[in-house]
Amino acid sequence: MAQSLRNICIIAHVDHGKTTLVDFLLKQAGTFQAHETTADRMMDSDSQERERGITISAKNASFLIGDVKVNVVDTPGHADFGGEVERIMDMVDGAILLVDAVEGPLPQTRFVLQKAIAKGLKIVLCINKVDRPEAVGSNMVSECVDKAFDLFVELGASDEQCDFPIIYACARQGWCTDDVSKIPTFLEGGGQRNLKPLFDEILRIPAPKANPDSELQMLVSNIAYSDYLGNLALGRLKSGSARKGQELVRHGVNEKGDPTATKFKVFRLLSYEGMKQVEVDEINAGDIGLIAGCEVLEIGDTLSGLNGAALPRISVEEPTMRMIFSINTTPNSGREGKAIQSRELRERLLTEIRSNVALRLEDTEVPDQFYLLGRGELQFGILIEKMRREGLEFMVGRPNVLMKVEEGEKLEPFEKMILDLPESASGDVTKMYQQRKGVLVSYDTPTAAGSDEQRVRLIFEIPTRGILGTNSMYKTATRGSGLISSESIGYRPHAGTIFHRQTGSLIADRDGKTTEYALASVQERGQLFIGEAVDVYEGMIIGECAKDNDLNVNPVKPKKLTNMRTTGSDGITNLYGVKKMSLEKCIEWIDDDEWIEVTPKSVRLRKKILAANMRSVRKIDKV
Repeated sequence: MAQSLRNICIIAHVDHGKTTLVDFLLKQAGTFQAHETTADRMMDSDSQERERGITISAKNASFLIGDVKVNVVDTPGHADFGGEVERIMDMVDGAILLVDAVEGPLPQTRFVLQKAIAKGLKIVLCINKVDRPEAVGSNMVSECVDKAFDLFVELGASDEQCDFPIIYACARQGWCTDDVSKIPTFLEGGGQRNLKPLFDEILRIPAPKANPDSELQMLVSNIAYSDYLGNLALGRLKSGSARKGQELVRHGVNEKGDPTATKFKVFRLLSYEGMKQVEVDEINAGDIGLIAGCEVLEIGDTLSGLNGAALPRISVEEPTMRMIFSINTTPNSGREGKAIQSRELRERLLTEIRSNVALRLEDTEVPDQFYLLGRGELQFGILIEKMRREGLEFMVGRPNVLMKVEEGEKLEPFEKMILDLPESASGDVTKMYQQRKGVLVSYDTPTAAGSDEQRVRLIFEIPTRGILGTNSMYKTATRGSGLISSESIGYRPHAGTIFHRQTGSLIADRDGKTTEYALASVQERGQLFIGEAVDVYEGMIIGECAKDNDLNVNPVKPKKLTNMRTTGSDGITNLYGVKKMSLEKCIEWIDDDEWIEVTPKSVRLRKKILAANMRSVRKIDKV
């Protein structure tokens, strides 16, 4: 049975086209009936995935090539979701490495490819977007193949892995070829416009090595939840077969890390057919499926027969930063959502950790505040938005990197940051990151035919602290056309003080509703975040001060009405403009002495100490 199975994953950097490719694999394999309607990016099922255009969590699907069932896993392309990638590598035997024909292999490609090579997977290189204007008529496609080969060698791939097959594709149009000389024909509308060469390579990926006659063993790689079936364990059967009604053992660990074993009876079995989960009576060795019946599950557990042993638990790379979560203590608490207590907040964060092995929870000295440890700002931002959409009210602080002390020396995480940007912006960007202790290690000018503006690729080695909060500034400096990606390069000696931002805050000094008259005078001191007729409270941040110190202001002062009249404008006031602060911008902007108040309706900024007479306004007092 295992010979008629193939388990593969798609490896790619953000926006290199992997979800689009999976769409066409499913469609061309005949997964859907003629009368079925299908949406674009079917694997991006979560609302935030569709809004952001990225893959956040690994998802499964399957299709048939003749009599062979292919289980395919769509993996995230962003480094913040590396935990998703690491746990699904145990489920597959091969991978399609998808690389943009112009951008080439980028950091996340490297990160996931390193995991795949270490697992000994067979890899098929797919050069995507060969129809991009910069790639047409240039030698960028062959350069991309050379860069991919160099990356394989650098990551220690075996001779067999380095001898990878190459497919040239345009996933957006649903065609590919294994002959580089045929690309111009396809671009002109000719050739067999399908993915058959890629299907052929998928069939050459080894079938899963699994023994159907031995005791059942399955590593829980993911957890799903059903309102009708409860927790569902997702994974690949390493050996044996699972049948409905069978007694199994869950091998897990308790809070102290000691191994535990719990018996349970299989209630339902589910397998993948296309995008759907369908009920089956049996799952055989080598196949990927879901098992229902065990009430308590954690990723990394092993499900086995009554005489089976536990498999090694899934290990992921250590978190590099943490963020503090707190109950909402503002005067507005409970007005716009459910103001949860500390017990409920802790339970909600624990629920997230059970389904995401890359996150950890730590208690603080304050009983209603908790540290969540993770990989990056994007990972935290997506969790905060998810909790906000659930109707919860809470507060979060600024992300901070995790330091280490070894042999008396303070160490901090560093990252290799790759920037692709217009040459005209390189001076401003270089200055910005050098001020944040970044060291420029490479300045490259990739050749691109047909490009209107020369672009450069900069590589910095920089402390993780130096990257935090710079995304908006980078987009502004490059006018939205700059690309940024990074990968961890380990811990190095502490680089010294890095000022998070050079400006202070404009802070409301009393409760009330803002007036245009008051804001007109406040806006002379900096940039406003809110407009008129907004409820504010003492300690709430209403804007960014132009100077480096904080400034307490009165935004609710009304205009005194008199019967005196003057010539001219008669005191007409105008607001220059309000800077709207999204959740991501707030996470980038806040300092260590500030909170973000998150409710289903609003995202506000405030000082941790609300009373103006209890806190200093000088920046030097916060360092």
